[in-house]
Amino acid sequence: THTTTRKVATTMGDDYYNEGNVSVPCASWAPAVGFMGCVFAVVFSNIGGAYGTAKAGSGIMAMGIRSPQLLMKNIIPVVMAGVLGIYGLIVAVILNGKFTKPDAGTNYTTYSTYSAMAHIAAGLCCGLCSLASGLAIGIASDAGTRAVGAQSNMAESWKKMGFTGDTGGQANSSGDALFVGTVLIQVFAGNIGLYGLICALILSQMDYACEANQG
Repeated sequence: THTTTRKVATTMGDDYYNEGNVSVPCASWAPAVGFMGCVFAVVFSNIGGAYGTAKAGSGIMAMGIRSPQLLMKNIIPVVMAGVLGIYGLIVAVILNGKFTKPDAGTNYTTYSTYSAMAHIAAGLCCGLCSLASGLAIGIASDAGTRAVGAQSNMAESWKKMGFTGDTGGQANSSGDALFVGTVLIQVFAGNIGLYGLICALILSQMDYACEANQG
């Protein structure tokens, strides 16, 4: 091991294992990593929001063909999916305020690698959690709104056929039971993105700035 270390030191130069090479608190590439945190937060959050909106919208429109009176009642998942993009925007704006410009006199980077790693972690937490939340909201709401519409149509059919007694609850059902269950599923699916936002806000406060002579 010692022989290998000496060979590497000879190859790289005698001053390779000095303090400056062992730890670089503010590398020149650190801002690029930090800005990627903003990109991940916004892009992944909006992908999740877009998928959730599209998937929920397709289910709502399919249900609205036969049950147009339930259209506005089931618009909740579209709103919840749209909020996910706002999560990413909030994190990106906060991270943007944490960046520092290179020193004007020395051109040394004052934005540290510690801050860069914390900020890209914040962006990934918010972005990926919002993406997962959007997938869950879209799939659950698509199935839920179709089920609510089908149950409402079935109840109307039973009434038109003259069944007013106990027919398994179908004649007197208006889809409220399924609607409440669908909303609860969407609420818990939306909480996934909120958890990512909270973690991202905590990580965004973990920063360290270098002095001009530390670059």
